Amino acid sequence: MTDAAIGVFDSGLGGLSVLRHVRATLPQESLCYVADSAHVPYGSKSPDYIIQRSEHITRFLLAQGCKALVIACNTATAAAAAWLREQYPDVPIVAMEPAVKPAVTQSRNQVIGVLATEGTLKSAQFAALLARFGSGVTVVTQPCHGLVELIEQGALQADDTRTLLQRYMAPLLAAGVDTIVLGCTHYPFVAPLIRELAGPDVALIDTGSAVARQLQRRLAELDLLNTSSTAPQDRFFSSAAGPEAERITRLLWGAEVSVQALPG
Repeated sequence: MTDAAIGVFDSGLGGLSVLRHVRATLPQESLCYVADSAHVPYGSKSPDYIIQRSEHITRFLLAQGCKALVIACNTATAAAAAWLREQYPDVPIVAMEPAVKPAVTQSRNQVIGVLATEGTLKSAQFAALLARFGSGVTVVTQPCHGLVELIEQGALQADDTRTLLQRYMAPLLAAGVDTIVLGCTHYPFVAPLIRELAGPDVALIDTGSAVARQLQRRLAELDLLNTSSTAPQDRFFSSAAGPEAERITRLLWGAEVSVQALPG
């Protein structure tokens, strides 16, 4: 069981930013990644729809023999993490949350910005984070309609992406934020462009490394860390598999991969 793969899924390819942290933190582990790109973005979908897709993918990953799951999507976490944990209590499930707490800790002027999908910003989970950690802090939130779709196309430095980010970041910068939370796993792929637009005095926070460390702790607690000498294998699946999916996956993952079709 310890040499079984870790299953990771996202609404699309953004979760590859988390997968890269998992690979760096747990180099001995095999990984199985699912991009639900035929249904991206989740941010504009209803919670019931997201739960339905998340359960479908979870069932698929468990059928592949995965020993643990990572929900590499803030929106899916908000909508489906609690429900999945109830349905699969014997499976360790590690999920995301916008990094409000570390942003508050790191901010010098206590003015932070959050770039995220509409689904994440409207969720009860995000409201709870603000209630718990946002007291006495100015939090400027910005839904980023259309940004996920551009990243899914690999348009990381395109003029359209720059124009969209300039529009979305303008209210944050006008408010004087000194820290910006990347509240969607797609957004780290345009972090260089965000840094350029924000300037050197604004810090960016990505929760991917924290998720990887939490996964490592959970596997260690359950004696599920891989101790086999067999070389790990990475597998990639997509609900929109095809040549374009492979091209963008290779671009974001940074290596040659093949992408198989996700049934259903």
